[in-house]
Amino acid sequence: MIKPPLFPSTPANPGLRAAQRQLLRHVSRSFDLSIRLLPQALQAPVAIGYLLARATDTVADTTALPLDERQVLLDRMTQAIVAASNSDQESQELSRLTQSFAAQQTDPHERALMQALPKCLPLLYPLSQADQASVRQVLGHITRGQQLDMARFGPGLHALQTEAELVEYTWLVAGCVGEFWTELCGRHLPGYSRLPQEEMMRMGRQYGMGLQRLNIIRDAGADLAAGRCYWPVEILAQAGLTPAKLAQVAQTPNTDTLHALAPLYSQWLDHTHAQLADGMRYALAIKPLRLRLASALPALIGARTVALLRQAGTAALNQRVKMPRREVRALLWRIALGLGSAAVLQKEFRKLSGKPLP
Repeated sequence: MIKPPLFPSTPANPGLRAAQRQLLRHVSRSFDLSIRLLPQALQAPVAIGYLLARATDTVADTTALPLDERQVLLDRMTQAIVAASNSDQESQELSRLTQSFAAQQTDPHERALMQALPKCLPLLYPLSQADQASVRQVLGHITRGQQLDMARFGPGLHALQTEAELVEYTWLVAGCVGEFWTELCGRHLPGYSRLPQEEMMRMGRQYGMGLQRLNIIRDAGADLAAGRCYWPVEILAQAGLTPAKLAQVAQTPNTDTLHALAPLYSQWLDHTHAQLADGMRYALAIKPLRLRLASALPALIGARTVALLRQAGTAALNQRVKMPRREVRALLWRIALGLGSAAVLQKEFRKLSGKPLP
Protein backbone atom coordinates (compact mmCIF):
# COMPACT_ATOMS: atom_id res chain seq x y z
CA MET A 1 0.00 0.00 0.00
CA ILE A 2 1.21 3.54 -0.77
CA LYS A 3 1.32 5.51 2.46
CA PRO A 4 -0.42 8.87 2.75
CA PRO A 5 2.12 11.71 2.81
CA LEU A 6 1.28 12.55 6.43
CA PHE A 7 2.56 9.14 7.57
CA PRO A 8 6.13 8.76 6.28
CA SER A 9 8.16 5.83 7.55
CA THR A 10 10.21 6.73 10.60
CA PRO A 11 13.84 5.64 10.82
CA ALA A 12 14.42 2.64 13.05
CA ASN A 13 15.15 3.63 16.63
CA PRO A 14 18.72 2.76 17.60
CA GLY A 15 17.31 0.76 20.52
CA LEU A 16 15.20 -1.45 18.24
CA ARG A 17 16.57 -3.84 15.65
CA ALA A 18 14.66 -4.74 12.51
CA ALA A 19 13.74 -8.12 14.01
CA GLN A 20 12.13 -6.48 17.06
CA ARG A 21 10.21 -4.03 14.88
CA GLN A 22 8.88 -6.95 12.85
CA LEU A 23 7.81 -8.72 16.05
CA LEU A 24 5.99 -5.60 17.14
CA ARG A 25 4.23 -5.37 13.79
CA HIS A 26 3.03 -8.96 14.02
CA VAL A 27 1.78 -8.95 17.63
CA SER A 28 -0.16 -5.68 17.32
CA ARG A 29 -0.94 -4.03 14.01
CA SER A 30 -2.76 -1.01 15.49
CA PHE A 31 -0.24 -0.31 18.27
CA ASP A 32 2.64 -0.59 15.80
CA LEU A 33 0.97 2.19 13.77
CA SER A 34 0.86 4.39 16.87
CA ILE A 35 4.49 3.74 17.79
CA ARG A 36 5.67 4.61 14.28
CA LEU A 37 4.04 8.01 14.67
CA LEU A 38 5.75 8.78 17.98
CA PRO A 39 8.64 11.24 18.22
CA GLN A 40 11.97 9.42 18.12
CA ALA A 41 12.68 9.96 21.83
CA LEU A 42 9.55 8.03 22.81
CA GLN A 43 9.69 5.13 20.36
CA ALA A 44 12.25 2.92 22.13
CA PRO A 45 10.84 2.98 25.70
CA VAL A 46 7.26 2.56 24.49
CA ALA A 47 8.07 -0.22 22.00
CA ILE A 48 10.36 -2.12 24.39
CA GLY A 49 7.81 -1.87 27.20
CA TYR A 50 5.08 -3.11 24.87
CA LEU A 51 7.08 -6.07 23.57
CA LEU A 52 7.95 -7.21 27.09
CA ALA A 53 4.33 -6.76 28.23
CA ARG A 54 3.08 -8.84 25.29
CA ALA A 55 5.57 -11.58 26.18
CA THR A 56 4.41 -11.73 29.81
CA ASP A 57 0.79 -11.60 28.62
CA THR A 58 1.40 -14.60 26.37
CA VAL A 59 2.62 -16.57 29.37
CA ALA A 60 -0.36 -15.55 31.51
CA ASP A 61 -2.91 -16.30 28.77
CA THR A 62 -1.71 -19.70 27.55
CA THR A 63 -4.24 -21.63 29.63
CA ALA A 64 -3.60 -24.85 27.74
CA LEU A 65 -0.32 -25.18 29.65
CA PRO A 66 -0.02 -26.05 33.39
CA LEU A 67 -0.62 -23.13 35.77
CA ASP A 68 2.44 -23.79 37.91
CA GLU A 69 4.67 -23.82 34.82
CA ARG A 70 3.30 -20.46 33.70
CA GLN A 71 3.62 -18.95 37.18
CA VAL A 72 7.29 -19.98 37.44
CA LEU A 73 8.09 -18.51 34.03
CA LEU A 74 6.19 -15.26 34.69
CA ASP A 75 8.01 -14.86 38.03
CA ARG A 76 11.38 -15.37 36.31
CA MET A 77 10.49 -12.91 33.57
CA THR A 78 9.37 -10.31 36.14
CA GLN A 79 12.60 -10.70 38.09
CA ALA A 80 14.68 -10.36 34.91
CA ILE A 81 12.83 -7.17 33.92
CA VAL A 82 13.21 -5.58 37.36
CA ALA A 83 16.92 -6.43 37.68
CA ALA A 84 19.40 -3.80 36.50
CA SER A 85 21.44 -6.67 35.02
CA ASN A 86 21.29 -10.46 34.93
CA SER A 87 24.08 -12.99 35.42
CA ASP A 88 24.97 -15.41 32.65
CA GLN A 89 23.44 -18.24 34.67
CA GLU A 90 20.16 -16.35 35.15
CA SER A 91 20.04 -15.41 31.47
CA GLN A 92 20.67 -19.01 30.40
CA GLU A 93 17.96 -20.32 32.73
CA LEU A 94 15.43 -17.78 31.45
CA SER A 95 16.38 -18.61 27.88
CA ARG A 96 15.86 -22.32 28.57
CA LEU A 97 12.42 -21.71 30.08
CA THR A 98 11.26 -19.36 27.32
CA GLN A 99 12.47 -21.67 24.52
CA SER A 100 10.62 -24.58 26.11
CA PHE A 101 7.50 -22.46 26.47
CA ALA A 102 7.79 -21.12 22.91
CA ALA A 103 7.91 -24.66 21.51
CA GLN A 104 4.42 -25.24 22.92
CA GLN A 105 2.87 -22.14 21.33
CA THR A 106 0.47 -22.64 18.42
CA ASP A 107 0.45 -18.98 17.28
CA PRO A 108 3.59 -18.43 15.14
CA HIS A 109 3.94 -14.75 16.08
CA GLU A 110 3.65 -15.40 19.82
CA ARG A 111 6.09 -18.30 19.44
CA ALA A 112 8.55 -15.96 17.71
CA LEU A 113 8.07 -13.35 20.45
CA MET A 114 8.89 -15.86 23.20
CA GLN A 115 11.91 -17.14 21.30
CA ALA A 116 13.20 -13.57 20.95
CA LEU A 117 12.57 -12.58 24.60
CA PRO A 118 16.19 -13.11 25.79
CA LYS A 119 17.28 -10.67 23.08
CA CYS A 120 14.56 -8.16 23.96
CA LEU A 121 15.53 -7.79 27.62
CA PRO A 122 18.95 -6.19 26.91
CA LEU A 123 17.15 -3.48 24.88
CA LEU A 124 16.25 -1.93 28.23
CA TYR A 125 19.83 -1.16 29.18
CA PRO A 126 20.68 1.58 26.62
CA LEU A 127 17.66 3.62 27.80
CA SER A 128 18.21 6.49 30.22
CA GLN A 129 17.96 5.63 33.92
CA ALA A 130 14.66 7.54 34.16
CA ASP A 131 13.17 5.70 31.16
CA GLN A 132 14.38 2.35 32.48
CA ALA A 133 12.69 3.10 35.80
CA SER A 134 9.44 4.03 34.03
CA VAL A 135 9.45 0.86 31.91
CA ARG A 136 10.17 -1.33 34.94
CA GLN A 137 7.47 0.38 37.00
CA VAL A 138 4.75 -0.06 34.38
CA LEU A 139 5.75 -3.67 33.73
CA GLY A 140 5.65 -4.27 37.49
CA HIS A 141 2.00 -3.16 37.53
CA ILE A 142 1.16 -5.19 34.42
CA THR A 143 2.73 -8.42 35.66
CA ARG A 144 0.97 -7.92 39.01
CA GLY A 145 -2.33 -7.86 37.12
CA GLN A 146 -1.32 -10.95 35.16
CA GLN A 147 -0.33 -12.80 38.33
CA LEU A 148 -3.72 -11.96 39.86
CA ASP A 149 -5.34 -13.29 36.70
CA MET A 150 -3.57 -16.63 36.98
CA ALA A 151 -4.40 -16.91 40.68
CA ARG A 152 -8.09 -16.15 40.06
CA PHE A 153 -8.66 -18.27 36.99
CA GLY A 154 -7.68 -21.83 37.76
CA PRO A 155 -9.28 -24.95 36.27
CA GLY A 156 -13.00 -24.58 35.58
CA LEU A 157 -15.03 -21.39 35.26
CA HIS A 158 -14.16 -18.46 37.53
CA ALA A 159 -15.23 -14.81 37.59
CA LEU A 160 -14.35 -11.46 39.09
CA GLN A 161 -16.61 -10.84 42.07
CA THR A 162 -16.97 -7.06 42.22
CA GLU A 163 -16.77 -3.92 40.13
CA ALA A 164 -13.84 -2.85 42.32
CA GLU A 165 -11.89 -5.92 41.18
CA LEU A 166 -12.61 -5.03 37.55
CA VAL A 167 -11.45 -1.43 38.08
CA GLU A 168 -8.25 -2.68 39.76
CA TYR A 169 -7.58 -5.15 36.95
CA THR A 170 -8.12 -2.64 34.12
CA TRP A 171 -5.80 -0.18 35.87
CA LEU A 172 -3.07 -2.74 36.51
CA VAL A 173 -2.92 -4.02 32.93
CA ALA A 174 -3.83 -0.89 30.95
CA GLY A 175 -4.62 2.25 32.97
CA CYS A 176 -1.04 2.35 34.23
CA VAL A 177 0.09 2.29 30.57
CA GLY A 178 -1.76 5.57 29.95
CA GLU A 179 0.11 7.03 32.93
CA PHE A 180 3.41 5.64 31.63
CA TRP A 181 2.85 7.19 28.19
CA THR A 182 1.99 10.54 29.80
CA GLU A 183 5.02 10.43 32.08
CA LEU A 184 7.33 9.85 29.11
CA CYS A 185 5.73 12.73 27.19
CA GLY A 186 6.22 15.09 30.11
CA ARG A 187 9.86 14.02 30.46
CA HIS A 188 10.90 14.20 26.81
CA LEU A 189 8.55 16.83 25.36
CA PRO A 190 8.11 19.80 27.72
CA GLY A 191 5.01 21.80 26.86
CA TYR A 192 3.56 18.95 24.78
CA SER A 193 0.02 19.48 26.10
CA ARG A 194 -2.47 22.34 26.40
CA LEU A 195 -3.70 20.88 29.71
CA PRO A 196 -1.97 20.42 33.08
CA GLN A 197 0.04 17.21 33.48
CA GLU A 198 -2.23 16.09 36.34
CA GLU A 199 -5.29 16.23 34.08
CA MET A 200 -3.41 14.42 31.29
CA MET A 201 -2.47 11.68 33.76
CA ARG A 202 -6.13 11.27 34.77
CA MET A 203 -7.35 11.08 31.18
CA GLY A 204 -4.48 8.80 30.17
CA ARG A 205 -5.40 6.44 32.97
CA GLN A 206 -9.08 6.37 31.93
CA TYR A 207 -8.08 5.94 28.29
CA GLY A 208 -6.03 2.83 29.03
CA MET A 209 -8.75 1.38 31.23
CA GLY A 210 -11.31 1.99 28.49
CA LEU A 211 -9.21 0.16 25.91
CA GLN A 212 -8.96 -2.81 28.28
CA ARG A 213 -12.71 -2.79 28.94
CA LEU A 214 -13.17 -2.86 25.18
CA ASN A 215 -10.92 -5.92 24.96
CA ILE A 216 -12.98 -7.60 27.69
CA ILE A 217 -16.27 -7.02 25.86
CA ARG A 218 -14.87 -7.97 22.45
CA ASP A 219 -13.17 -11.15 23.73
CA ALA A 220 -15.89 -12.22 26.19
CA GLY A 221 -16.91 -15.30 24.23
CA ALA A 222 -13.37 -16.65 23.93
CA ASP A 223 -12.60 -15.81 27.57
CA LEU A 224 -15.71 -17.62 28.78
CA ALA A 225 -14.75 -20.65 26.71
CA ALA A 226 -11.38 -20.56 28.49
CA GLY A 227 -13.05 -20.35 31.92
CA ARG A 228 -12.55 -16.61 32.51
CA CYS A 229 -15.42 -14.22 33.21
CA TYR A 230 -14.36 -10.60 33.65
CA TRP A 231 -17.94 -9.36 34.09
CA PRO A 232 -18.35 -9.17 37.88
CA VAL A 233 -20.71 -11.56 39.64
CA GLU A 234 -22.32 -8.71 41.61
CA ILE A 235 -23.21 -6.87 38.38
CA LEU A 236 -24.49 -9.96 36.58
CA ALA A 237 -26.68 -10.79 39.58
CA GLN A 238 -28.59 -7.53 39.07
CA ALA A 239 -29.93 -9.01 35.83
CA GLY A 240 -30.47 -12.48 37.28
CA LEU A 241 -27.43 -13.83 35.46
CA THR A 242 -24.41 -15.89 36.47
CA PRO A 243 -21.04 -16.58 34.86
CA ALA A 244 -22.25 -20.13 34.18
CA LYS A 245 -25.23 -18.84 32.21
CA LEU A 246 -22.96 -16.55 30.19
CA ALA A 247 -20.54 -19.40 29.47
CA GLN A 248 -23.43 -21.54 28.30
CA VAL A 249 -24.89 -18.87 26.03
CA ALA A 250 -21.42 -18.18 24.56
CA GLN A 251 -21.48 -21.79 23.31
CA THR A 252 -25.19 -22.14 22.52
CA PRO A 253 -27.17 -18.91 22.01
CA ASN A 254 -30.24 -18.62 24.26
CA THR A 255 -32.73 -15.85 23.52
CA ASP A 256 -33.86 -15.35 27.13
CA THR A 257 -30.31 -15.07 28.48
CA LEU A 258 -29.20 -12.73 25.70
CA HIS A 259 -32.28 -10.57 26.31
CA ALA A 260 -31.48 -10.36 30.04
CA LEU A 261 -27.87 -9.46 29.23
CA ALA A 262 -28.76 -6.70 26.74
CA PRO A 263 -29.19 -3.78 29.23
CA LEU A 264 -25.90 -4.59 30.98
CA TYR A 265 -24.15 -5.01 27.65
CA SER A 266 -25.36 -1.58 26.56
CA GLN A 267 -24.22 -0.02 29.86
CA TRP A 268 -20.75 -1.56 29.49
CA LEU A 269 -20.45 -0.16 25.98
CA ASP A 270 -21.57 3.28 27.22
CA HIS A 271 -18.94 3.16 29.97
CA THR A 272 -16.28 2.12 27.49
CA HIS A 273 -17.28 4.87 25.05
CA ALA A 274 -16.99 7.48 27.82
CA GLN A 275 -13.46 6.31 28.66
CA LEU A 276 -12.46 6.34 24.98
CA ALA A 277 -13.88 9.87 24.77
CA ASP A 278 -11.46 10.81 27.57
CA GLY A 279 -8.76 9.33 25.35
CA MET A 280 -9.88 11.48 22.46
CA ARG A 281 -9.81 14.61 24.63
CA TYR A 282 -6.34 13.53 25.73
CA ALA A 283 -5.19 13.37 22.10
CA LEU A 284 -6.79 16.69 21.17
CA ALA A 285 -4.91 18.42 24.01
CA ILE A 286 -1.55 17.39 22.53
CA LYS A 287 0.33 19.97 20.45
CA PRO A 288 2.87 17.99 18.34
CA LEU A 289 1.02 16.60 15.33
CA ARG A 290 2.62 13.14 15.18
CA LEU A 291 2.14 12.60 18.91
CA ARG A 292 -1.48 13.74 18.66
CA LEU A 293 -2.14 11.25 15.87
CA ALA A 294 -0.38 8.42 17.69
CA SER A 295 -2.49 9.13 20.77
CA ALA A 296 -5.76 9.45 18.82
CA LEU A 297 -5.50 6.33 16.67
CA PRO A 298 -6.39 3.71 19.37
CA ALA A 299 -9.40 5.84 20.41
CA LEU A 300 -10.62 6.07 16.83
CA ILE A 301 -10.22 2.34 16.17
CA GLY A 302 -11.80 1.68 19.58
CA ALA A 303 -14.77 3.94 18.78
CA ARG A 304 -15.47 2.01 15.59
CA THR A 305 -15.15 -1.30 17.45
CA VAL A 306 -17.66 -0.13 20.06
CA ALA A 307 -20.06 0.80 17.24
CA LEU A 308 -19.62 -2.65 15.66
CA LEU A 309 -20.26 -4.29 19.04
CA ARG A 310 -23.46 -2.24 19.42
CA GLN A 311 -24.52 -3.33 15.96
CA ALA A 312 -23.85 -7.00 16.76
CA GLY A 313 -25.56 -6.74 20.13
CA THR A 314 -25.22 -9.57 22.63
CA ALA A 315 -24.70 -11.92 19.67
CA ALA A 316 -21.09 -10.66 19.82
CA LEU A 317 -20.57 -13.37 22.43
CA ASN A 318 -20.70 -15.85 19.55
CA GLN A 319 -18.66 -13.99 16.92
CA ARG A 320 -15.40 -12.10 16.48
CA VAL A 321 -15.94 -8.35 16.12
CA LYS A 322 -13.08 -6.27 14.73
CA MET A 323 -12.60 -3.15 12.63
CA PRO A 324 -11.73 -4.39 9.11
CA ARG A 325 -8.25 -3.57 7.82
CA ARG A 326 -9.67 -1.77 4.79
CA GLU A 327 -11.53 0.60 7.15
CA VAL A 328 -8.32 1.32 9.05
CA ARG A 329 -6.56 2.19 5.77
CA ALA A 330 -9.46 4.45 4.75
CA LEU A 331 -9.34 6.15 8.15
CA LEU A 332 -5.62 6.89 7.75
CA TRP A 333 -6.24 8.43 4.32
CA ARG A 334 -9.05 10.65 5.61
CA ILE A 335 -6.89 11.89 8.49
CA ALA A 336 -4.01 12.51 6.09
CA LEU A 337 -6.18 14.49 3.71
CA GLY A 338 -7.41 16.54 6.67
CA LEU A 339 -3.81 17.15 7.80
CA GLY A 340 -4.53 15.58 11.19
CA SER A 341 -6.35 18.64 12.48
CA ALA A 342 -8.29 18.57 15.74
CA ALA A 343 -11.52 19.23 13.84
CA VAL A 344 -10.92 16.22 11.57
CA LEU A 345 -10.12 13.95 14.52
CA GLN A 346 -13.27 15.04 16.36
CA LYS A 347 -15.34 14.48 13.23
CA GLU A 348 -13.86 11.01 12.77
CA PHE A 349 -14.53 10.04 16.39
CA ARG A 350 -18.15 11.13 16.05
CA LYS A 351 -18.53 9.34 12.72
CA LEU A 352 -16.89 6.11 13.80
CA SER A 353 -18.70 5.84 17.13
CA GLY A 354 -22.03 7.24 16.01
CA LYS A 355 -21.90 9.55 19.02
CA PRO A 356 -20.36 12.96 19.79
CA LEU A 357 -17.79 13.48 22.53
CA PRO A 358 -19.77 13.54 25.81
